[in-house]
Amino acid sequence: MTTPSTTDRTPFIKLYEQDYYRWLEQTALHLRKQAFDQLDLENLIAEIEAMGRSEKRAIESNLRVILTHLLKWKYQPQQRSGSWGGSIVEHRIRVRKSLQDSPSLKNYLPEIFSEAYQDAIKIASRETDLEPAIFPLSCEWTLQQVLDEAYWID
Repeated sequence: MTTPSTTDRTPFIKLYEQDYYRWLEQTALHLRKQAFDQLDLENLIAEIEAMGRSEKRAIESNLRVILTHLLKWKYQPQQRSGSWGGSIVEHRIRVRKSLQDSPSLKNYLPEIFSEAYQDAIKIASRETDLEPAIFPLSCEWTLQQVLDEAYWID
């Protein structure tokens, strides 16, 4: 069995730039058929790496939203709304489901917790017109409390 040269695969490699969805279909087909010599490995590797980064960004975004709404809930109680509470619940569910699909992301959460909290302060301050100094420098809740669907601030 001879391995096709890059020139033989050029149309498939160009497909990535011209019709991404079709490229995905063809890549899946080649993988199913175990036609590994037909794969556009460079772009396939880039896509897999991008998927990992995307998963990390999504879980970080959900954590930031939870923290933002917890801050708003605690430090602006007169403005509490169902949408804030609903957002906390929704994003906790999103994190839980992400961790069910990708349990190794659980190790990533402690790494980003402090930064997500600092970002949440900036967002909460802007959205509430409260000074950032009102919020504690360090998060007053544990990561477990922030993600616990039963935990609530009164």
